[in-house]
Amino acid sequence: MSGEIYTHGHHESVLRSHTWRTAENSAAYLLPSLRPGLDLLDVGCGPGTITVDLARRVAPGRVIGLDRAPDVLAQARAHATEESTSVDLSVGDVYQLPFPDRSFDVVHAHQVLQHLSDPVRALIEMRRVLRPGGIVAVRDGDYASFAWAPHDPLLTRWLEVYRAVARRNGGEPDAGRFLKGWALAAGFHDVRATSATWTYADAESCAWWGGLWADRFERSSVGDQAVEYGLSTRDELAAIAAALRAWSKKRDAFFMVPHGEVVARA
Repeated sequence: MSGEIYTHGHHESVLRSHTWRTAENSAAYLLPSLRPGLDLLDVGCGPGTITVDLARRVAPGRVIGLDRAPDVLAQARAHATEESTSVDLSVGDVYQLPFPDRSFDVVHAHQVLQHLSDPVRALIEMRRVLRPGGIVAVRDGDYASFAWAPHDPLLTRWLEVYRAVARRNGGEPDAGRFLKGWALAAGFHDVRATSATWTYADAESCAWWGGLWADRFERSSVGDQAVEYGLSTRDELAAIAAALRAWSKKRDAFFMVPHGEVVARA
């Protein structure tokens, strides 16, 4: 993904979210298609929590996690060791996957396509390394469909700023709704599209969700980029962060994060 900008970066507040992800809460749509012995490639694997879960389901099949960030791959390697699960991890580019044609039965990418300037090209490359009858499974959020209560104009502004930063970086923050069309444009003919949500509605999960986004706006590359691009100011970001933390403590706090999902067969 040379030349692409990963909007979120790898600040602790970002990895706090990524390490929470599991196959159950982030790839449930894919699990019925898995069986022991399949070879699987996890593109944009990050800290590897989903990768390791998928590896358990396809063992003794080969599983490779690919990411462009060596530091985050080190975390994935440590997690796989802790879980006594065999996965291979390597640095790579989704536009130029370092594998021969027809190498995998499954290619999986979670929250990756939204950050790419050419997601169709990425899907074509994923299809190249897929064996006949294999599947590509992709899942992405749809930021414009995020819903929360109670309403707060500063939370509305939070979403406006994030979506503007993502678009300035060449991504599509509302990718979830476009996955089916992108898969068809990439040459897949058997495309099954579904949707699912993450929901934060109890005190603990709301505090976690509001806190990590507050930290991202104040301390991670998301906030830095918003200021650099002239899309916000440090004072506004601090006000948004305070509003997120205040929202997370309200008894009626509720947040829903919809995702689009696609299983596309070669």
